[in-house]
Formats: sequence, structure tokens, C-alpha cells
Amino acid sequence: MDNKCDIETILKKYPNATRDTLVPILQEVQNLCGCLSREAVIRIGAYLKLPASSIYGVATFYNQFRFRPTGKYHILVCRGTACHVKGSSHLLHSIREKLGIQADGIPTRDGLFSLEAVPCIGACGLGPVMSVNGKLYAGITSEQKLYAVLEECRNQKEPGNGVSE
Repeated sequence: MDNKCDIETILKKYPNATRDTLVPILQEVQNLCGCLSREAVIRIGAYLKLPASSIYGVATFYNQFRFRPTGKYHILVCRGTACHVKGSSHLLHSIREKLGIQADGIPTRDGLFSLEAVPCIGACGLGPVMSVNGKLYAGITSEQKLYAVLEECRNQKEPGNGVSE
């Protein structure tokens, strides 16, 4: 396991942890480690006195949890009804073509980008929308807008937060 991924420090924050604290623990571990590794799931299960299958059951129920690392810039494309009607399928296709990746969360060879299609981002009136590391980009209706977002990522150490149009 990666040195930056100190699960024990997270678990110490929950001295009397029960199943009720599982989701916050999983969120913190993923934020620190980038994903939920097999070792992390086993360690969390042992700490909470729950079988690893129960930990996996909860983690697979919520689509926020990942079991493999993503790219430095993780792109989510909304495929909800409103975004679909406004052209999110074209947006998804353009990203796949431009970056040469699938919408399966597996990073590009350089580790810079990963892509996922999600059922809804919750910004239906702004569609089609995509999110990059939590930053929402609204009204991405042209390849020019899309390419500007990708270049923003390439030219920054980290993307900012907030909504861009």
C-alpha cells in the first residue's frame, strides 16, 4: 500500500466505530488513498468487526466509491435524461475520441485523465454537464468548449472549484 495511505490514522478518528461510521471511513480512505484497495477493505472490516464482503457490499452500492485509481483529472459526464436530450452522448463520444479512453474509469497511459459516465450529476438545468475532480462545467455543447476544459486541466496543477460555463 502507498505510504501516503495511512489508514490507521483515519481509523483512530473513530475510536468506538460501528457500522454506522462505515461510509465516512470509506470516504476518508478513498480521499487519502485515491481508491479503496483490497488491503484497505480488509483492514476496515477487521477494525469494524465486519466481513470484507459487507464492506464491499456497501462500497459497491454507492457509485462514489472506486476500487482502482483514477487519472489525476477524473471526468464525470452526466447521462441523465436532461443532459442526454441536450447532447451528453456527443460530449461523451468527443471526450473518448480526444483522449483515446473509454468511460470505464481507467486512466490514460500518462495517468492524466480518466472518464466515467454517471446517471446524474444533479445540474439538470445546466446540461450537458461534466465534472472534473468535482468542478462542474455547464453547457458543454461544442468541441471548442470541451477542448478548453481539457487544456485547462493540462495547464494547471489542479483544477479550481466552482461552476464554469
